Amino acid sequence: MRTVKWGIIGAGQISSKFATALNSLDHTEVTAIASRDPIKAREFASRFHIKKAYGSYEEMLMDSEIDVIYIGTPHTEHKANAELCISHGKAVLCEKPFTLNYPEAQMLVDFARSSNVFLMEAMWTKFLPTTRIVKQWISNKVIGDIKFINISFGFRTEFDPFNRLFNPALGGGALLDVGVYPLSYVIYLMDRLPDKVVSSAHIGQSGVDEVNVINLQYHDGMIVNVSSAISVATGNDAVIIGDKGRIVIPNFWTAESAEVYDTNGKLVDTFFHPFTANGYVYEAEEVNRCILEGKKQSDIIPLNDTLNIMKLLDGIRAEWGLVYPSECI
Repeated sequence: MRTVKWGIIGAGQISSKFATALNSLDHTEVTAIASRDPIKAREFASRFHIKKAYGSYEEMLMDSEIDVIYIGTPHTEHKANAELCISHGKAVLCEKPFTLNYPEAQMLVDFARSSNVFLMEAMWTKFLPTTRIVKQWISNKVIGDIKFINISFGFRTEFDPFNRLFNPALGGGALLDVGVYPLSYVIYLMDRLPDKVVSSAHIGQSGVDEVNVINLQYHDGMIVNVSSAISVATGNDAVIIGDKGRIVIPNFWTAESAEVYDTNGKLVDTFFHPFTANGYVYEAEEVNRCILEGKKQSDIIPLNDTLNIMKLLDGIRAEWGLVYPSECI
């Protein structure tokens, strides 16, 4: 098996986690790191034993040795960064949210398809072993027909206008930073979009959503309650309730375990799968497989699924009247 060679754009915290994952995999090499700050690029390369450090994205993309690029930059940079990679014929794994909005996402997907280049959103939660077993439990009706799902992802951060989380110019707010996780998770598990969406949000002094609640309704009667926050710790658990029991997933977005209970609250099944390095390993393995097999998209997270999520996010923000500065240009 040949080695898949990666380049990384962006030398921040999330790129560090992804580099750790890549360095733990066989037949995988982090060949280069690119940052607009050459000092950061060199420091990152030294920390993760990467042989090439570039002070510009364009320079790295000219490197013929690299197969695929991971984009770990802020939300607002994703479209431009991915477009640049695709124009150089490089396969792309782009961190979530895929782009700032649906039109940007559609443009990238169209460009990748017309260029015959692999493209995937880095929604790593979908690839976790625990997520796979939960999806299997649901498919096998271990807890019967699903009636209600409650899922949240929220943490408390002190207000700071210079923090990207509270900065509208950087696509800040709870929805794009963490709300995308439970929404993507639910729709992936259920294999269908909601028939109706009702939501509300607190738009703080930051000008972005600091807390939100989203209600997904389905024609068969199933209701999903999703919440996310950057200013209050709401918890990060998922509870899926059926007419024959419930599934509990602690810290669903980075879950290493899940539990099944019957209608009497008795524990009837458990799953535990600790990470080898971290949770990013599994999406990296999927990209490697796709690259080696010549695929242009993942079967687990196809491009149409990403587009559907982006359209859903746009509709929710429209309900709140939340528009980012770059969208007004």
